[in-house]
Amino acid sequence: MILQEVANGLTNGLLGAGIGAGLAVIGAGIGIGMIGRGATEGMARQPEIAGTIQTGALILAAFVEGAALFAIVVTFLIQGKV
Repeated sequence: MILQEVANGLTNGLLGAGIGAGLAVIGAGIGIGMIGRGATEGMARQPEIAGTIQTGALILAAFVEGAALFAIVVTFLIQGKV
């Protein structure tokens, strides 16, 4: 009985870690897509500052990727504790 409860706890913890990692990746994909859309629209409206817009978009995309990587590392740490 106790072993079954422990096994259920492990399964729930691993499921939660997997869902957390998936949500982090989905959120990062949506965020980078929105950055790309905004940068493309901005460059289409003002082509003369396309380089500045592109640089800003790359920096923002790096911040989004960093946040997603941090979230995935946290989920792996949770998985290791379960």
